[in-house]
Amino acid sequence: MTTTNKPVIIAVIGSRQPSKEDAEIAEEVGRLLARHEAILICGGLTGVMEAACRGARSVGGLTIGVLPGNDASTANPHVQIPIVTNIGYARNVIVVRSAKAIIAIGGGYGTLTEIAYALDTKVPVIGINTWSLARQGKPDTSIIMAKTARTAVQKALKLAEGK
Repeated sequence: MTTTNKPVIIAVIGSRQPSKEDAEIAEEVGRLLARHEAILICGGLTGVMEAACRGARSVGGLTIGVLPGNDASTANPHVQIPIVTNIGYARNVIVVRSAKAIIAIGGGYGTLTEIAYALDTKVPVIGINTWSLARQGKPDTSIIMAKTARTAVQKALKLAEGK
């Protein structure tokens, strides 16, 4: 929770078909975010999104899913607030712009677009088992790497509060 008593919103992004390890990490990230009274926002579907929402809900957290279609019933069962957009993957911008920090777990090209949107708009990205970047053959350290769910959540919360 922020010092102004407004809950912080953290996005969790990643693959719809994660590895077992990435799904377990996402669920732990969701639990930890909820324990810190952060609101979890995601794309609302399956995979990493569902695992993170399941973790958050298991300890009473609040979850928001920004859906690509126009049917709220497509949200995973752990999304409390489904937001229908009917704008497809353009909804990734909404997920990113609604969050104070992003935790990327694994992921494919859709995750990469969300990472790019976040970095372009100065929203910090913490990554676990996700993309690494390079520019002109030199490593780009814009994605802050973490090895554990706990470290990722700690970094995301500190960065979200500007610390």
